[in-house]
Amino acid sequence: MSSTRRAILAGVAAACFAIATPVMAQAESTLRMVLRNDLANIDPVASTATFARNHGFLVYDQLYALDSKGQPRPEMVSTHEVSPDGKTHRFTLRDGLLFSDGQPVRAADAVASIRRWAQRDVVGRALAAATDKLEVVDEKTFTLTLKRPFALVEQALARPTASALFVMPERIAQTPATTQITDATGSGPFIFEADKWRPGDRAVYRRNPNYHPRDEAPDGLAGGKVAGVDRIEWLSMPDPATAAAALQAGEIDFWELPPPDLIPLLEADSNIKLAPIDPIGSQVWVRMNHTQPPFNDPRARQALLHAVDQRAILDAAGVPAADRVDYCAAFFYCGTPLATNAGAEGLEKPDFDRARQLLRESGYDGRKVVFLDSTDLAVNHAATTVLTEAFGKIGLNMDTVATDFATVTARRNKREPVEQGGWNLFVTVGNVLDGGDPLVSLYLATPCEGGLTGWPCDTKLEELRRAWWEEGDAAKRQGLIEAIQRRAYEVVPYIPAGQFRSRAAFRSNVQGVRATTVPVFWGVGKDG
Repeated sequence: MSSTRRAILAGVAAACFAIATPVMAQAESTLRMVLRNDLANIDPVASTATFARNHGFLVYDQLYALDSKGQPRPEMVSTHEVSPDGKTHRFTLRDGLLFSDGQPVRAADAVASIRRWAQRDVVGRALAAATDKLEVVDEKTFTLTLKRPFALVEQALARPTASALFVMPERIAQTPATTQITDATGSGPFIFEADKWRPGDRAVYRRNPNYHPRDEAPDGLAGGKVAGVDRIEWLSMPDPATAAAALQAGEIDFWELPPPDLIPLLEADSNIKLAPIDPIGSQVWVRMNHTQPPFNDPRARQALLHAVDQRAILDAAGVPAADRVDYCAAFFYCGTPLATNAGAEGLEKPDFDRARQLLRESGYDGRKVVFLDSTDLAVNHAATTVLTEAFGKIGLNMDTVATDFATVTARRNKREPVEQGGWNLFVTVGNVLDGGDPLVSLYLATPCEGGLTGWPCDTKLEELRRAWWEEGDAAKRQGLIEAIQRRAYEVVPYIPAGQFRSRAAFRSNVQGVRATTVPVFWGVGKDG
């Protein structure tokens, strides 16, 4: 396991707030929550958006899950045997696992789920490239045989974000990875009520009576996933003032991402608690389309580095001093053992003259640059506003398109030129599980073929990343980090544009909220 993951959830333990023992809900209890964005689709493989992942943690279970120390622990797996040469891994599923439709969970379901996930996710692709065979042995057993070293098999199967690895029925997992699924039958603690889903209004989940949790206390994303309420309503409230008023009035119970300017108001209310669920924090990421001018030229991408002012972005987002890192050049997050400033010359202080020079050298011809703006997400929108002005000052012809995050997630998959509905830039926010090391970092990957939106291509960076996860010695892996980051700043697959921590707000009668980096709701109950 990487030292980053140990630091991630060691940090969680250090920063963790006081947690009461969950109070199991009374009959027909309902938790009403507002997350950072609404549910726009239900496929956690076809989409890397946070809403798809959040939905996935409600309705699915995982083969392995990361605990509070960042260690992968068996979740649906009962036993794991490794051959003496380290190449063959034999997994047996726990007894009593059922899907929400009452059908048993089989090894064939797990294998089909791994195969579909491995077509899309950066971690899944790495594991698939190292795999010789993935085979069903019997109803509860499957084997994974490696053709080359891969030191992090259990960590890969515990993938919790981007395209997280969740187990679906084989019949659903056989859907092409490029086609969104429409059936959310899962193996997790809640059932999605599709007939009650109204995009832009609400999504509804109810307790899964067929779910068989582990007989262990919840620990990070691992352990027993016991539903503490009978029903969850995921509500749409894009206006922060409306959400704040609803939380104060008790009309909602949990708000994942109140904007910084409303924190003092919420802190003053004795009926509301605030606590970080992501103690290491998140980063603002600027993603460029590497397949379209002008950012198909690395000099144009490097020009942006000299125009980014992290402090100005965090100021515009209203992030208080206690919840921010004023300058962080680390692709693998400040505050972790993999943090380094290697290769980051140009990012610390804006230099518009150097940026203009690089644009001229790239041959930029003044063409329109389409910047997608998620106006319904406060941090994303603040960052986009600051960056639009800065990029205009260095000579880019900016066309900022105001829309919501769901529309951004759809449009950013278009590879066509901007004249045909394509794009050049967007801002997203990634937590440490999205980018904490060279294996898991979804936007660091530069695979040339089949990569994620933005589609960067660099064989040297891919070779360095592969060397990192093939290396079984943690100390030697650490030694590769500076080389990886130096190459990343030459290629610029994306720009880390500011690191900050957010705090969730919830009613004081809500029990069991934990520092899990991503919001999960098993073990969460309401007292009264």
